[in-house]
This record gives sequence, C-alpha cells and structure tokens, in this order.
Amino acid sequence: MNITVIGAGTMGNGIAHTFAQAGFPVNLADVSQDALDRGLKTITTNLDRIIAKGNLTEEQKAETLGKITTFTDTAEAVKNADLVVEAATENLDLKLKIFSQIDENTPENCILATNTSSISITQIAAATKRPEKVIGMHFMNPVPIMKLVEIIKGYSTSQETFDAVFEISQKLGKTPVEVNDYPGFVANRILMPMINEAIETLYNGVAGVEEIDTVMKLGMAHPMGPLQLADFIGLDVCLAILNVMYDGFKNPKYAPNPLLVNMVRAGKLGVKSGEGFYDYAESKKAEKVSAMFRK
Repeated sequence: MNITVIGAGTMGNGIAHTFAQAGFPVNLADVSQDALDRGLKTITTNLDRIIAKGNLTEEQKAETLGKITTFTDTAEAVKNADLVVEAATENLDLKLKIFSQIDENTPENCILATNTSSISITQIAAATKRPEKVIGMHFMNPVPIMKLVEIIKGYSTSQETFDAVFEISQKLGKTPVEVNDYPGFVANRILMPMINEAIETLYNGVAGVEEIDTVMKLGMAHPMGPLQLADFIGLDVCLAILNVMYDGFKNPKYAPNPLLVNMVRAGKLGVKSGEGFYDYAESKKAEKVSAMFRK
C-alpha cells in the first residue's frame, strides 16, 4: 500500500515516520523543500532516540528513512497513492483546497484521510467527488509514541473505508477508536475545555502556571499539566480548535479565554515559538521533547 502524507510539520513528519517504520512506502509532501528537510531531520532525530533506548537498530533506521520520498509537487506525490493523510495547518479553507486538489489527482480507489483535530469530516468531504472515501484519522502528538488514533466517520463515509482505515491503524501498532463527526470529536471536546479552564484559572489569579500544572499532575495523575500540554500542542492550535467548537456548538463554555487569544496574537505559541506559559530556550526545548520519547 502506497501512503502519501501532506504536510511535513510536527504531525505530518510524525505520521510519515510511523508509517515508514511500519514498513509502508511513504511520499511526504510540503510546499517548500526547507519544510521537508526540517521534517526529515526531526524523523532522523527521533529514530536516534529510539535507537538509544535499544528499541531500534541502525539498519532499521536506514530502512525507515529509505521508505520516505519527499515532494514539493502535491499532484506528483499523490498520483499513485492508496491512502492520503492530510496533516496541514488546522485551517478549513486550506484543507478544502487540499482535498479538492488531491481528489483530482489520486486514483479512483484512493482513501482520503485528514488528521484534523476538530473540523467537520463531512464538510471536508464535500470538497471532493468521493465523500464515501473521506475519513478522519486523528493521530496524537508525538505520533510515534502515542497509541490512540481517533477514526472519524463523516456523514457519507462508507463502512468499507472505515474498516480499511481501522485495519491500517492496527498495523501501525495503534489503538483505533471509532468516533462520530461532531466538533472536537472526543479527544479535543474534552481536553480543550480543560485547557481553557486552566488558562481561565491563571487569568483569574487563582494560582500560578507551575502551581496549576502541579495540582493536575499530582492530584489528578495527569502525566503533564494542562498549561505545559497547551505549550506542547501549540497555543495557536488550541485557539483554532476552541474556535471551531465555539462556532459549531454556539456554547459560551467553548469560547477561548482572552489570555489565550492575546498570547497567540503576541506570537507566544509554546514550544514551537520558544515561549508560551513556560520559557523554552533551545536546551530546554530539546530536553522536554527528548523526555516524551523516553516514556
């Protein structure tokens, strides 16, 4: 089975890594060669971390990297695909444009999946002529480590498509869970209000950043506090997801806190920008990411 991943960012390179390590040939596409080079560098670094743990050999690393081919031409990258996984920015207009393009350039039987964490699968499918073959395949970050994949059926997604993607997810060593098409699905419908409430707690001066995270880690057995997790996800991504849910449900409980909005406007996006609720100098950033792969 030939896999194409659209987007070489955090999620895209993680998805490409996971498929390639499982033995699938992967075409990794992005608009710029620089983005592709950064994606491959991240994959290489993460493979080295797995080797350091004794769970991979140098030969297996070479085999994994050898499975990945990069493209800046999306049409070329998808022309022989059996499954395309889109992992671009959480922006509806961009996703609709990508799905329209890949629908025109992929074989008739190709399944088109999106890694969206909140946007309607039904709405994305409407940009194609094959809505029965469009499905959500929401991986968790970091993709090579996290076991969960939310499999989201749109209104027209066929059972055949669902079964195929469910089986592929199992072949990746993941645990797929069937979810219906509502804003935020399950993971983010529950997670994002919690993160938003943690930001509200900080905004109201109830406690500081580390204190809030410590309460949730030690009191609720969360492996990472909600504010640190928000930094790891990306505050811009958190904001985008909350906006999708607020627009979808028209419920004020999903309205993003003003502090989150202002931090995104100021460019304080978390780990990716070097500063969010915590400070991420390069050394600290490397240490935190490395810690995720040691678990």
